[in-house]
Amino acid sequence: MNYMVSEPSAPPRVPVGGSLDILRNHIGAAARNDRAAALDAWLAGMFPGHLPGVSLVAVGGLGRRDCAPYSDLDLVLLHNGTAGIDRIASGLWYPIWDARLGLDHSVRTLPEALSVAVDDVKVSLGLLDARHVAGDAALSAELVAATGDQWRRTAVRLLPQLREITNTRWATHGELAFLLEGDLKEAAGGLRDLTILRGLGRAGIADTMRPAVRAANLRLLDIRDALHLAVGRRVDRLVAQERGTVAELLGLDDGDTLLRRVAGDARTIAHALDDAWRAADRLRNGRRRGSAPGTPSRRPVARDVVEHDGELVLARTAIGPVPDPTLSLRVAAAAATVKLPIARATCEWLAAFCPPLPTPWPPAARAALVSLLGSGQGLLPTWEACDRYGLIDAWLPEWARLRSLPQHHPVHRFTLDRHLVQAAYEATAFTREVDRPDLLLIAAFLHDVGKGLPGDHSTVGAPIAADIATRIGLPPADVATIGKLVRLHLLLPDVATRRDLSDPVTISTVAEAVGDTATLDLLHALARADSHATGPAAWSDWKGRLIAELVSRVHTALDTGALPAPPDPDPELLDGDLPAVHLDGDRVAVAAADRRGLLGSVAAVLALHRLDVLAADASTVDGRAIVEFLTQPRYGSPAEPVALTADLRRVATGDVSVTQRLRARAGNTRTGAAPRVIWLREVATDAVVLELRAPDSSGLLYRVAAALDEAGAEVRAARISTLGGDVVDAFYLVGAWAEQAARDRVEAAVLAAV
Repeated sequence: MNYMVSEPSAPPRVPVGGSLDILRNHIGAAARNDRAAALDAWLAGMFPGHLPGVSLVAVGGLGRRDCAPYSDLDLVLLHNGTAGIDRIASGLWYPIWDARLGLDHSVRTLPEALSVAVDDVKVSLGLLDARHVAGDAALSAELVAATGDQWRRTAVRLLPQLREITNTRWATHGELAFLLEGDLKEAAGGLRDLTILRGLGRAGIADTMRPAVRAANLRLLDIRDALHLAVGRRVDRLVAQERGTVAELLGLDDGDTLLRRVAGDARTIAHALDDAWRAADRLRNGRRRGSAPGTPSRRPVARDVVEHDGELVLARTAIGPVPDPTLSLRVAAAAATVKLPIARATCEWLAAFCPPLPTPWPPAARAALVSLLGSGQGLLPTWEACDRYGLIDAWLPEWARLRSLPQHHPVHRFTLDRHLVQAAYEATAFTREVDRPDLLLIAAFLHDVGKGLPGDHSTVGAPIAADIATRIGLPPADVATIGKLVRLHLLLPDVATRRDLSDPVTISTVAEAVGDTATLDLLHALARADSHATGPAAWSDWKGRLIAELVSRVHTALDTGALPAPPDPDPELLDGDLPAVHLDGDRVAVAAADRRGLLGSVAAVLALHRLDVLAADASTVDGRAIVEFLTQPRYGSPAEPVALTADLRRVATGDVSVTQRLRARAGNTRTGAAPRVIWLREVATDAVVLELRAPDSSGLLYRVAAALDEAGAEVRAARISTLGGDVVDAFYLVGAWAEQAARDRVEAAVLAAV
């Protein structure tokens, strides 16, 4: 039989560009329903007329009528063995591809669809959204009924597979509630999790789609609509540069308000799914026990806390007319320690009836907080559960300001609240290295408490942290230590990456600020915990080595009073023929006849060979100019040593062809804050430090070093610190540089080179 596919008309289109008012018309439930209706009509218009036993079924977003402006189409061509089905399918799929629409498609008979779904949980969930679009409506209805019935019969068996797939996805994409650039669909608490909630609800496992969850779903769909319209294509990751436009499309004040809305909705969805998983676990455990009489046993876990059916609940003796104010903290500490969830009813009871903690806190409350912060892997889920029910706000009123607060520096991965809890978790790895692990955990948890307020967050946060430490009952000496740790928590990483560690002034300055070795050890552990909690870009082996070297030298100074002597140049560079080039792992050293500009010329060669400079030292000994660099490969692969050595020898003899190749490359094209130069006088021996804060770009060190040389400044050391897309480069300029005119001239030359 010869079946003809109708001539396709133009598909519905979303306007590209246009005013915000026009784009806003394409956001919201009504707009999504209109898009689905228009797509239905377009697809139905292409479908062969009067064709029995064949139907077109929509699944996914189109099946739910919540497709975003640039969503893919998920379609199933269902048939009962019709001849020529491949040609019919091609007649449908090719116009969709020609229209440049994304398409996920399949062609199946009803038994084939059910057979695939019976063992594949992703297919089963997808078919739950099936909706008839065109063709044989009875065939589509049969699929919808059969898949729903099959899911209710097989859901419990498929739950382990679903849980494994979900955990893998979460591990890849993280938690939407705490990410600064989260995936609205795939991250934990995102739209993909709503598909799971609907499926668990359809299976009768739990009441998953409560009003709060439905509202969160609609808001996230609106945000995704606005994101698609802002970018002009399909995208699900809400990146920083799009937040402002998306917020404006949604009528929100700013990108921070948008991020907090996303965090709140993601938390609602994640909490609902957590409850649903627990209900599913109870159901599966009950089926394994069969119909044996009796109730689940109760096992004591801690004072006033027992385990009941895999959750923590209150002991009967703990529930009285006047509960212990420390009860909520003790329950949380017990849950985190044994890594078991707190029952929802218990959380609700604690939130409603546990009285406020007195000031100062009783010792039991303080011990419970330290135990909670030091519980390791149990900390994060327990803290989030307590925050869900308002327990954290009762312990720490400051938490409301910190919750879901965005952090705008690109090295940060998490919102501020999650960063603080993550820092406490990371600090547990270093508790055995310090004399006071309790102070380390508390300082890690409070180190950024000043963020979001005017001024330097370290300085602003120190008195806030001290007030909290006083409230929780720490003695005055410990309160002072907490304030000091918060105020100085960036001291070690900043000095280690931006200052010359061989300079005695550097070591004496840090030693004077720290005061004693116990505080130094706490700051060392805090710096590592903070960096690990920030994100991958905030830590590296090189940074760890520099901080460890600084700590070792300051330890020596505090223990003995001895300051390090400046290091001598490599003896091999002081003798032999010139030029001399030495490559040793990440170290590059060049010796040449004394001349100006060697530092910049070598930096140019390193940039051309895709080596990033971390530190540089320059000296002149007996008519020899010696420069030594610490480098790392920009893209992970080391430079080819023969070619690198040849180019280094060329520049050491004055060959300018290498530097001309770098000059021909385009300079920095980034926008944003203007570069700044800061002069630091009294932080170095026989030198001043010129600190440059600017956008990073290829060859920046070469251009700045060349500009300093042309301006008559002699550089004896440079420390390069890259933070995301920005750099903080410190140049040690020999001399006093007391005259303002001379500093202005050098500063202008440096800024012009950026």
